[in-house]
Amino acid sequence: MPFITANDITLHVRVTGPKDAALTLVFVNSLGTDFRTWDEVLAHLAPKAPGVRFVCYDKRGHGLSDLGDSITMADHVADLAALLDLLGAKRTVVLGLSVGGQIALGLSAARPDLVAGLILSNTAHKIGTPEMWATRIRTIEDEGIEALATPILERWFSAGFRDGFPTQLAGYRNMLIRTPVQGYTGTCAAIRDTDFTLAAESVTVPALCICGEEDGSTPPALVAEMAALIPGSSLETIAKAGHLPGIEFPDEIAHHVALHLDRIKESLA
Repeated sequence: MPFITANDITLHVRVTGPKDAALTLVFVNSLGTDFRTWDEVLAHLAPKAPGVRFVCYDKRGHGLSDLGDSITMADHVADLAALLDLLGAKRTVVLGLSVGGQIALGLSAARPDLVAGLILSNTAHKIGTPEMWATRIRTIEDEGIEALATPILERWFSAGFRDGFPTQLAGYRNMLIRTPVQGYTGTCAAIRDTDFTLAAESVTVPALCICGEEDGSTPPALVAEMAALIPGSSLETIAKAGHLPGIEFPDEIAHHVALHLDRIKESLA
């Protein structure tokens, strides 16, 4: 089932694991990426999480999914809700990275019936300033994503990864610059207009927050600020990682995710 129509748009989707699983784990990726960024995490996680169904999808304006008529945070949240409804997912853990984490927070507020747990990686209740996003949007509209590719990659990955894995870095640069401009800038505007402080304070399910020690997009202090808002949340810092720790340290991310899934299973028992 590589494609599915949800919320009146076509989404690129990959579903693995048993349909009757007790838990569904859905991965929501970051700005300028597609769901292939989760491949290594899944490879490490699947043996640690038997009986869990895994859902990856490209949000609107990214990867092979439609742009849609508009791109707002409400659109992203509604897309995910519609997808999970179509899949019949009742107990879902949402693992969201960056804007994906904001989508996860938005879903927990809008559709708490769908959400059994949250894993909020390298994200925050509010990211950046209106001025920062306006500058980024204007530059990309005028010059294309490639004009900002180098500083974006410097925030995505630690210096050690950039120096040690030039081939992988080139591949992720391709992923970034091939993102549809409308999808990228529309999601920038969605992040700009989002403040999920109240949503974070209202979380009632087990929540794990993850940050990268060298994250230049959502620094550890910002992730910790969000974690402090979420009742009962835990916080893990991935040493020497940038904004996409699942690419740099997939085994460590899989370890923390598996432990959190176990905690959620215990809470539901």
